[in-house]
Amino acid sequence: MKLGAFSISLSVKDLEVSKDFYENLGFTVFAGSQENNYLIMKNEDSLIGLFQGMFDGNIITFNPGWDSSAQKIEDFDDVREIQKQLKRHKINLEREADETTSGPGSIVVTDPDGNTILIDQHV
Repeated sequence: MKLGAFSISLSVKDLEVSKDFYENLGFTVFAGSQENNYLIMKNEDSLIGLFQGMFDGNIITFNPGWDSSAQKIEDFDDVREIQKQLKRHKINLEREADETTSGPGSIVVTDPDGNTILIDQHV
């Protein structure tokens, strides 16, 4: 299964404080805006999303169809195909993609330890 770019989406209390912290670890702002309460920070191929007030807890995120620079890649598994494979393995989906569509879509699963995993396709 090709899941695409990997990042961790962190629910932060203070976006500015978190931004400063991750900048001190060598990350730079890659996308997002403080006005919209989120920033995507990048250090080489590592991505961290900082989200203030958008969700509870942290989320493991995969983006089928994107590389770590959010550039479209040609060879990837569509989120609806990933969804079918997960269902075949009897993995419960918290949110499903509409299998009658194509293009952008997302699914959400929870791992055995309660960690939320978002598979979010933008292409």
